[in-house]
Amino acid sequence: MSLTSTSTSASTSTSALTDLYPTRGAVEVTVPRQDPVVWGAPDTPGPFAAAELMAYERDGFRAINQLLDDDEVALYRAELERLIADPAVRADERSIIEPKSKEIRSVFEVHRISEVFARLVRDERVVGRARQLLGSDVYVHQSRINVKPGFGAGGFYWHSDFETWHAEDGLPNMRTVSVSIALTENLDTNGGLMIMPGSHRTFLGCAGATPEDNYKKSLQMQDAGTPSDEALTSLADEHGIKLFTGRAGSATWFDCNCMHGSGDNITPYPRSNVFIVFNSVENRAVEPFAAPVRRPEFIGARDFTPVR
Repeated sequence: MSLTSTSTSASTSTSALTDLYPTRGAVEVTVPRQDPVVWGAPDTPGPFAAAELMAYERDGFRAINQLLDDDEVALYRAELERLIADPAVRADERSIIEPKSKEIRSVFEVHRISEVFARLVRDERVVGRARQLLGSDVYVHQSRINVKPGFGAGGFYWHSDFETWHAEDGLPNMRTVSVSIALTENLDTNGGLMIMPGSHRTFLGCAGATPEDNYKKSLQMQDAGTPSDEALTSLADEHGIKLFTGRAGSATWFDCNCMHGSGDNITPYPRSNVFIVFNSVENRAVEPFAAPVRRPEFIGARDFTPVR
């Protein structure tokens, strides 16, 4: 696929919407979740069993030990390596570079750059679970490959994705799910994903205004939208912390409001994954709720075409 993408735009004024989740104000605030966790009916046909949907409702996530087989992992690993070795991809604004090592950290909009990853997005094992959870057709709000090479790749500090997507992309409601699909083994030492189970039921509105072009800094190191140490300690004391490990080919679906993060990878062993964010077509982005301008479309999509 071409590195140049097109999109169909649609927008709605936020003035007609009630902001259920205020954030980026003078002080940090907490708000009970105002939205369902599982929007679909428990008996909706799909890859998730009813018991798995109940577990997702309770914890805010669901892990699958083997979504992809070894041959599929090899295919997607090879495509990841091809992309990060391509000078045109490295020079594209959708590639985020590690400040110290100067290696590629992430490549966004991979379902547009790569037909291989576009097929993965359309795979019923992937998008079918998103439709079950969100109770509607879905579109891709964001996709990326995360490349976390050994010996010093930086982590992602604690955050709720929804806080950013609401504040900076204009997603009105918590009707969004992410899936992280491992392309390398997730060890307990190489900077794996950590989630606070149950944290999805409380929205944490962060203090501090959003700088213009905040995304240029936040994609390398989170600043605006970062919870306080006191708030994180309270959430961790209440919910605990779950570290995800597993073989290449495993996957984790998690709610947009889960408090999560990952540590640096100082081991020799890389941790790479495909990260896809599905949003309900009934929750399409409007204008940002707490930012001066929209983020670029390769980070927060304005093409609401359902995945087919």
